[in-house]
Amino acid sequence: MEKAVDALMTQDLLYEFLNKYALDKKIKKLGDFENYVYEAYKDGQPYILRLTHSSHRSKEEIASELDWMQHLYKAGLSVPEVYPSINGQLVEVLPAADDSLFMGCLYARAKGEAIGVRSEKFDEHLFSVWGETTGFMHRATKTYKPSDGIKKRARWDEDELLQVEKHYPSGDPQLIENAREVIARISELSQNPDQFGVIHTDIHSGNFFYDGEKIHVFDFDDASYHWFASDIAIPLFYSIFYKIPPSQQEERQKFSDRFLKAFIKGYQKENELPEGWKAQVPLFLMLRDVVLYAVLHKKIAPEDRGERLLKMMDEISARIRSKRPIVNVN
Repeated sequence: MEKAVDALMTQDLLYEFLNKYALDKKIKKLGDFENYVYEAYKDGQPYILRLTHSSHRSKEEIASELDWMQHLYKAGLSVPEVYPSINGQLVEVLPAADDSLFMGCLYARAKGEAIGVRSEKFDEHLFSVWGETTGFMHRATKTYKPSDGIKKRARWDEDELLQVEKHYPSGDPQLIENAREVIARISELSQNPDQFGVIHTDIHSGNFFYDGEKIHVFDFDDASYHWFASDIAIPLFYSIFYKIPPSQQEERQKFSDRFLKAFIKGYQKENELPEGWKAQVPLFLMLRDVVLYAVLHKKIAPEDRGERLLKMMDEISARIRSKRPIVNVN
């Protein structure tokens, strides 16, 4: 989280949100990268409290996220229920010290457990279920229309992180030019309803729990109008990125082939593959590098970047510079 925002997130403000949802003061912080996420409790039951600063999302944007989630929930997808506050509001708003705002939402805790990329359960069966869930989501989203009074989710190209000149080092024009080229190539893709709609955009293994049979997806904060092929690329990207070091490119490629074979098999159980997906996935792998490089520069100050993070950023910038995806799609 940016330091300016972190300074505004006080204990008193947190307690006010807990009171809004009648939650106990005993909480466990789960994350604070783009939102503050806590495991909170009521009558001994765990819930997820998410707090968002207005520099990241508006109340209208959060309401549209919840509207799409409810559409998926009604379609039968395992996504978290959203609970109202004691005032009957799905989104509670409180002012911060600088007259900006924080917004709170309360969700059910997802079933199952987190599965790391080195878990023995991180296997072909999981990859197939992952693909099946993604296909289900894409099939369901084809019938989605925002409810009355709900603002449409943003398009992919409205993401502030795509303003790469704002976030990339100014002394590296080649990196900026290459990133802009990836964005321009994607902008030219067809946007028919069988390829393009509201998608999650970030279904990596950190954004779902697994119970051995089903995955239970959460964190819909980045949902936007985007190509379905991006939701195929992102699981592949992060599985490789965190599982196999860049020095083992041959192993990365072998894993990619194995992952995609199982993922696609599962996807096709629920939805037809989007036309042109094979040609599109490499572009979305490159787009993830473009966005990830921007967000790391935005969220983490130079003095807070350790050796491991700097190596990661060097790996990403090298791919952007050479105009290549993390793996080829065979």
